[in-house]
Amino acid sequence: MRHHAATTLIADRAEFVDALQQLLRGHVLVRVSDASWGCQLNGAPLLRSFNTLLRFGLIAEYTNPAGFEGVEYYRLTERGRWFGQRALAFWRSLPLWQRAMVRLTG
Repeated sequence: MRHHAATTLIADRAEFVDALQQLLRGHVLVRVSDASWGCQLNGAPLLRSFNTLLRFGLIAEYTNPAGFEGVEYYRLTERGRWFGQRALAFWRSLPLWQRAMVRLTG
């Protein structure tokens, strides 16, 4: 039997939407480790969405001249910006109770 997270495209939909929102605001995703706690976005851990964002080409690594050695920095791609704007418009169109259920269930 496969592990659930391995077969799920978006393991935590609420985190994914929050990540898109922060990235659209210009925040940078910082990755210091392969561990789940190793990704930070706007000061908060990004536990499950990094691989999905990267796999679908929504983010890309970039060179941060003011950054630290050994730390990876990611920002939205054009595709990510396009997708993020549409995803957030859809998210905001959902009734509050549906958005709350997604936050509770992942």
